[in-house]
Amino acid sequence: MAHRFNLRVYALILNESNHILVSDECRFGHFFTKFPGGGIEANEGVLDALKRELQEELSAEMLDSSFFYFNDFVQVSAFDPSQQLVAFYYLVRLKEPEKIGTRNYSIPFQEETEKQRWVYIHELNEKDFTFPIDQIVLVKLKESLIS
Repeated sequence: MAHRFNLRVYALILNESNHILVSDECRFGHFFTKFPGGGIEANEGVLDALKRELQEELSAEMLDSSFFYFNDFVQVSAFDPSQQLVAFYYLVRLKEPEKIGTRNYSIPFQEETEKQRWVYIHELNEKDFTFPIDQIVLVKLKESLIS
């Protein structure tokens, strides 16, 4: 049973062609696909963490962001069942998005690393993402683009 919180923040980065940036990662021998982002550290605000994560993962500078979603239900961490995840998602504009994204690569991969790729959002479905909250966010994001 979870008895600690793990705060996370993620970026939803779309380009003019409705491609969204996804992050493929291998950690602790497990391959997964998620949105770019990660953990909020102690004494760090949510937006400060988002800026830091974008710099660390993408070497990118955030121009602006707007809140999109957070999970208001219990989600236990896939990596540590003693942790309950609270994940914040922001729509993000980057300074130079065209410089981000790795050339084609095979997935899944086994090396402990992370790589990003642009994917046409309407070609993605929930099962393309590993984690349940990302799956929910994808559906909500696609719905918001239709309306």
